[in-house]
Amino acid sequence: MKKLEEKEKEKKVEKGIRDDIEEEDEQEAYFRYMAENPTAGLTAEDEDENIDYDSDGNPIAPTTKKIIMPLPPMDHSEIDYPPFERNFYNEHEELLSLTGTEVFELRHKLNLRVSGAAPPKLSTSFAHFGFDEQLMHIIRKSEYTQPTPIQCQGVPIALSGRDMIGIAKTGSGKTAAFIWPMLVHIMDQKELETGEGPIAVIVCPTRELCQQIHAECKRFGKAYSLRSVAVYGGGSMWEQAKALQEGAEIVVCTPGRLIDHVKKKATSLQRVTYLVFDEADRMFDMGFEYQVRSIASHVRPDRQTLLFSATFRKKIERLARDILVDPIRVVQGDIGEANEDVTQVVEIMPSGVEKWGWLTRRLVEFTSSGSVLIFVTKKANCEELATNLTQEGHSLGLLHGDMDQSERNKVIADFKKKSLPVLVATDVAGEVGVGCRRGGGEQKGVAYTLLTSKDTSFAGDLVRNLEGANQSVSKELMDLAMQNPWFRKSRFKGGKGKKLNIGGGGLGYRERPGLGAESSERSGGAAMGNYEGYSKPTGAMGDRMSAMKSAFQSQYKNHFVAASGMVPKLTTKSSSSSGWTSAGSLSSVPTGAPEGPDRPRGPPSLTMAPPAALSMGTKMAGFTSAEGSSGAVMQS
Repeated sequence: MKKLEEKEKEKKVEKGIRDDIEEEDEQEAYFRYMAENPTAGLTAEDEDENIDYDSDGNPIAPTTKKIIMPLPPMDHSEIDYPPFERNFYNEHEELLSLTGTEVFELRHKLNLRVSGAAPPKLSTSFAHFGFDEQLMHIIRKSEYTQPTPIQCQGVPIALSGRDMIGIAKTGSGKTAAFIWPMLVHIMDQKELETGEGPIAVIVCPTRELCQQIHAECKRFGKAYSLRSVAVYGGGSMWEQAKALQEGAEIVVCTPGRLIDHVKKKATSLQRVTYLVFDEADRMFDMGFEYQVRSIASHVRPDRQTLLFSATFRKKIERLARDILVDPIRVVQGDIGEANEDVTQVVEIMPSGVEKWGWLTRRLVEFTSSGSVLIFVTKKANCEELATNLTQEGHSLGLLHGDMDQSERNKVIADFKKKSLPVLVATDVAGEVGVGCRRGGGEQKGVAYTLLTSKDTSFAGDLVRNLEGANQSVSKELMDLAMQNPWFRKSRFKGGKGKKLNIGGGGLGYRERPGLGAESSERSGGAAMGNYEGYSKPTGAMGDRMSAMKSAFQSQYKNHFVAASGMVPKLTTKSSSSSGWTSAGSLSSVPTGAPEGPDRPRGPPSLTMAPPAALSMGTKMAGFTSAEGSSGAVMQS
C-alpha cells in the first residue's frame, strides 16, 4: 500500500510540471546573458569615446581605455619637401605710426600679455587684417563686428607665419583666430593631387569639439570652396577614410583616430604645413601626450605650428619647447603670468680661463648682497671649482648627482638657512629644487651666464629663453648664436609678407580648379583598395550616396507609370559635368548638391610684421657654462 501511495504522489508532482513554461526560452536566455555580461556588444570605439565630464565641462580621464600606440619615428632628412610661403602679413598704414608705448597700452586695455621675439603689433579692426571681400562677406554674415582680444593679436601672428602659443579660455574667439589665417595659408599652396593628404590639420581632444571646429571650417572655407573632413572616434572608419581619399585641404581630428587612419594609409601628413593643437591641456589630461608628440614628429619640421591651451603647466611648456620654433606667446586674462623679477646678464669671454678671474673678482660683491648659486655642467668641474673657491677662503656647499640623498638634503637645508652663502652645483640642483628665491614678490634676482666664443649652440638656446622671458638680447650674444647653422636656419625671417589676391580677378588672380566632381571620381571607391584593415559595409546603407540613389529610384517607381502601362526602365547614370542623376526619361533627379564652381588660387591681400620667439616663463635661475670651469652666478 505504501508503495502505491508513493507512486500516486509522484504522479501528482509530475502533473504540475510543464516543459513549455519551465524551460528557459530565447528571450529569458538573452536577458540572463546580458545580466551576466553587461559590456557584451560594445566595440572598442565606443569604449574609447565614453568620456565623463566634471561640473566645469572638463573631461575626466577614464580609468580603463583603449590604448592608442603613437606613430613610429620618422626620418625627415630622407624626404625632399618643396618650399612654401608662410608670411602673408603686411602692417596696415594705420598701425605703422603706433609707438611701442601705445601698443603696450592697447594690449593692457585688452588684458593681453605678449612675449617673444619681435611680435607684430595688434590689430583693432578687420580692415587691418587685409582679408579679401570673399572672406569678409562670410565674417560679416557670421555677425562679427570687431575682432576679439585674442584675434586682435593672434591673427597678425598667424598671418606672419610665426609659431604661436595662445593661452585663452573657451569662448575667447581663438577658433576663428587660427581658422582665418589657415585659409590664407592654404590658398597659396598648389592644388591637392589624387591621394595626397591635407594641408592643414587641427587636433583637438574630444568628438564634440572636433565637430564644432569642423563646422566653423566649413562655414569660412566656403568662401574658397575648401573641403574639411572631421575625423573622430565613434564615426564610421570607412566613410572617414573615403572622405580623406577624395581629398580635403583641412582635417579636424582627435589624436587617436588620426593615428589610426595614418597607420592604415588612409591619408598622409607629408603635405601638412599648418598644424594646430587646440586645448592641449585637455589632451594631456586625457593621456594623449605621446600621441600628440608623435603627430607633430610626422609633420615636416619647417611647418607653422599653433598651440592653444587654457593653462600653461610644465607639460605644456615642455611640449611647446619641443615642437615650436621661436614662438610668440599671447596670454589673455590672468593665466600663466611670467615672473620678470629676475634680470638676466650674459657675459661673453674669449676663453674659459677668464671665467675664473671674473668669478673671484665678483663673488665677494655677490655674497654681501645675498646667497649665490653657481651652476656647472660637469661633476668633475663642479668639484674642481668648489676646491679652488674653498682655497680662496669662501664657505660653500657642493651638490652633484653622485652624492647620497642624505648629503644632498643636508647641503640644501644649510643653503636655505643661509649657513652656506655659496652653493656650487650641477643641474641636479634644478631637479631636486634648492628652494631659493629666484625673484618673487618684493624680491629681485640677477642671473649671470658666462659663455665663450665656442658656445654657439648654447647661445642659440639662451637667446630663445631670454626672448621668451621678455629679456633684452645683446648684439654680441645674437652674433654668437647666429654662428650656429641650426639656429641661423630656424630663425624667423623679418620683412614684409607676400602680397596675394585670392579672388576677384585682380592682380595675382589664377584659376584654381579645386577638388570638384572630376577629382572625386578619380579618387573614389577604387582607391579604397589601398587601405589596410578597412572593410566596406555591405548593402546600400554602406554608402550614403547609394542609399540616396536607391531612395529616389524607389520613389519614382512608385509614383510614375508609363502611358503604355509598362513601368519604364530606370537608369542611374552620374554625369561628372553636371553632378545630377538621370532617372530614365522621366526626370532629372538631383542626388546631392552640385560640385562647387572652380575656385580661384592664391591668398588674399594681407600684411606682415616682424616675427617673434618663445615665451614660456623659462627657468632661468642660473645657467650652465658649456666648458664647465665655472657656471652662472645668480644673486637673490
